[in-house]
Amino acid sequence: MDTPPTLPSGPTDHPTLEQIAEREKKFLLQTYNRYPVALARGKGVFLWDIEGKRYLDFVSGLGVNALGHAHPRIVKTIRDQAAKLLHVSNLYYHQYQGPLAEKLCTLSGLNRAFFSNSGTEAIEGSIKLARLAGHRAGGEAKCRLVALEGSYHGRTFGALSLTGQDKHRKGFEPMLEGVTFVKQNDIESLRSAVNDDTCAIVLEPIFGEGGIYECTPEFLQECRSLADRHRAALIFDEIQCGLGRIGTLFAFQSFGVTPDIVAVAKPIAAGLPLGAFIAKEEFASAISAGQHGTTFGGGPLACRVALEFLAIVEEEKLLENINRVGAYLHHELEGLLGKYAAATGVRGRGFMQAIQLEIPARPIVDAGLAQGVLFNSTQDTVVRFLPPFLLEEKHVDKGIRVLKKLLGKNVKAAA
Repeated sequence: MDTPPTLPSGPTDHPTLEQIAEREKKFLLQTYNRYPVALARGKGVFLWDIEGKRYLDFVSGLGVNALGHAHPRIVKTIRDQAAKLLHVSNLYYHQYQGPLAEKLCTLSGLNRAFFSNSGTEAIEGSIKLARLAGHRAGGEAKCRLVALEGSYHGRTFGALSLTGQDKHRKGFEPMLEGVTFVKQNDIESLRSAVNDDTCAIVLEPIFGEGGIYECTPEFLQECRSLADRHRAALIFDEIQCGLGRIGTLFAFQSFGVTPDIVAVAKPIAAGLPLGAFIAKEEFASAISAGQHGTTFGGGPLACRVALEFLAIVEEEKLLENINRVGAYLHHELEGLLGKYAAATGVRGRGFMQAIQLEIPARPIVDAGLAQGVLFNSTQDTVVRFLPPFLLEEKHVDKGIRVLKKLLGKNVKAAA
């Protein structure tokens, strides 16, 4: 009798961290430099690894898990909808996409929404829409894009072409043609870059991955003025800073400048993949059936959960919490300056903040794991804070205690 072929074994019921990591090293593209922890479950602002160790979460899935983990209303909504309908093609209607679009348009003051799978795809759709509107307004020559040095918009070719950091673009050239980069908050460079061939100015009101640097209101106002003068779209990438993270539902509401198109994603469906761009009618009307689409974007499960997310933010008064606890976090971070030589500056607002270091941030994050706190590093020397919207002052206190201990050790080591 022939011996049946040996099949690869599946994951064990209780794999070790080493087993999990080894399997990934063997079968996954090695595109992530992961931290040495395997997370198994979460509740509120805490996570537990496979060995049962608890961590205070200041990362929230890079801003995705804005309602923390296992929020009871989100769990109930997912269970209920999963038993009814997970996915339908966009060839058909379902009952949640329209209400979610209406809600986002009402809250933003814009007119029409399109749902994607991710923030990167929302950026791609935004620039496609801007190109269409540009061609309609000024012919094929009206196709150029203006973006900011130091920005980050995603990893697909269009989004990467707008990302003003060579380290992300290197090796993937040539990029999308017709993109001009200007320095953030450099109004004269901006004026020189924008002309009648510009179809869009694309920017993050607050750089996320770029290190938590804000555009000034004056710079954003000039962007608005130039876009109007040259009939170009002003596109705000609020994938990280939007939907409540800085204390207003849309970041542009904090700056007093309304874009023509805004891209959102990360927290919108409380951990499920969903992104969107929302546009003024002037630009939305440039596109017609068949010119853009998606398979998974805007499905019934994600849209229903997104509606619940927005309801929770409103009913649990989470924007008030973000502003109050965010101010407390900022005060406590500023208290580290002058006391620890490695800490040189604090930036950001609400639940999107950073402390600038004169030393590499990655070792601080690694050491935080051992202390049961999840921090995040970006731009080599920045510790970034993107906590869940449920964070309280007592959680800030714990995080600051750990950060003091780690920075104190660094001072001693340098002495």
